[in-house]
Amino acid sequence: MEAYLEPFVDWVETLSPLTIYLVLGFIAWLENVFPPIPGDLLVAFGGYLVAIQLIGFMPLLLITTITSVIGFMCMYAVGAYFGEKIAVQRRRFWLMRFIDVKYYDKGRRWMSRWGQGVILANRFLAGTRSVISLTAGVTRTRISYTVLSSAISSILWNAILIGFGWIVAENWQTIGHYLNIYGWFILIVIVLLIAARLLWKWGKKRRN
Repeated sequence: MEAYLEPFVDWVETLSPLTIYLVLGFIAWLENVFPPIPGDLLVAFGGYLVAIQLIGFMPLLLITTITSVIGFMCMYAVGAYFGEKIAVQRRRFWLMRFIDVKYYDKGRRWMSRWGQGVILANRFLAGTRSVISLTAGVTRTRISYTVLSSAISSILWNAILIGFGWIVAENWQTIGHYLNIYGWFILIVIVLLIAARLLWKWGKKRRN
């Protein structure tokens, strides 16, 4: 993917401001449905374009936030569609060959209780965004709240990326290094939390 980044950046810089907004908006949408796309880095690149006054900060923030939310809700729709099929067919549905029904029901209850908090943080949880949007759809979290939570998360995260891209200007690619470190940090924290939860349940079971 990185091999295509420089030619892509050179191409974007030749476009009109309106086309740049559309391209970066599309990238922000695509990153939600196809996670390998380096969407965050390219949004930060948009900050560099703001720094050289090729485009504006607020229009870029608005378009990337809107398309990020649309991308989130596209994956939500996929999760809602298959979640409905699971609820109706249960054991006959292929996914339930790998997931016990009781865990599926427990996941639905957990997401119904805490889901909006997770959605609110989803843009900051690198590597889990598509999983969160799919799970939100499967558990059919309330759409109005889900859109609002996703929008708040997206506008905060995109503002940070664009702001950093604006500040470091021509050194915007260095942000990719820190995003990679941040992504690994989040992954390690999630793994440790899951491990701690499992150990706590195991210890409780032994005591009982």
